[in-house]
Amino acid sequence: MADEIPAADTRALGPVRLMETQEELAYELRAAEGAVFTGGRFLVGIGAFTFASLAFAYFYLRTSNNLGLWRPHHATAPTNYGAAVFAIVLADAMLTIIGAVRLRRGMVLDWQVAWWTAVGGNLLAIALQILILTRLGFDSGSSGYASCYIGWAVLNILLMLTTFYWLEVLLARAMRISRAVAEDGGPSQSRLPAARMFRASLDSATYFVVFGALIELLFWLLFYVL
Repeated sequence: MADEIPAADTRALGPVRLMETQEELAYELRAAEGAVFTGGRFLVGIGAFTFASLAFAYFYLRTSNNLGLWRPHHATAPTNYGAAVFAIVLADAMLTIIGAVRLRRGMVLDWQVAWWTAVGGNLLAIALQILILTRLGFDSGSSGYASCYIGWAVLNILLMLTTFYWLEVLLARAMRISRAVAEDGGPSQSRLPAARMFRASLDSATYFVVFGALIELLFWLLFYVL
């Protein structure tokens, strides 16, 4: 037919644009939310295995106590500073949970205040943990307790740095998307993709903070109480 475009001339039409259906877009969004959920749990799993290896070393060296070198003279890290770090991390976890609950109820300002306070608390706890390392009465090779404690202190700093970074990024993201989702219920209620991905990451971050608090409790008992 005269109106048909020859096959050789179809390139003149430019690239073909494929339009996704609403069902496909919804599926992709659910998949992205699921990826954030799974990634957050995988991160907790990695942390759990890492700290489990440290706990194994602690109990193995303490049980064997070769030549009485597990903890000569009952040496310990500065107890008051250790208690302060534990208390701050526990308070930060409580603030994080309370803030997340407030956000779900639409109280964005309450959430921001709680999480910014938790961010500041994390920085303070990191500073105190570093200060502890400068005031130890032993070095890493002096005993089994000393080597385990210094390994724990380094891992604890990394754990708190991860928490600090994640919370701060979510606070910054909420500020960035607040105008875009304001007319759709805000970050806590909007069904727009940006808000839904934000809430998925917030749930994973809250879960990770609780995990960090439990790890802090366990090793505080091991190194300062037992």
